[in-house]
Amino acid sequence: MPQLWVNGKEIELSEEGFMVHPELWSEDVARAFAEGEHIAKLTDDHWKVIYYVREYYQRFRIAPMIRKLCKDTGLQLKEIESLFPSGPAKGACKLAGLPKPTGC
Repeated sequence: MPQLWVNGKEIELSEEGFMVHPELWSEDVARAFAEGEHIAKLTDDHWKVIYYVREYYQRFRIAPMIRKLCKDTGLQLKEIESLFPSGPAKGACKLAGLPKPTGC
């Protein structure tokens, strides 16, 4: 199974590259994922989306719909797409340490 090394700790990943144990997530894990996603630096907008997705998932046990994500963060879809090159749902969920969203 794939893994990611962060601060000397092994983070187990699914075959699709998502965290197997989301409770091990940290901002350092998000930064490590960002490198793999070719995101040079996580901006305030990245963190806004990452924390929104995490909080939504913790509350409802599902990733938010893209329309809701845009509405609640105040970001346009094109902005979110530019923040997460692998896709707004897939990329944001991966960096947030969540399971792969259904439909991706």
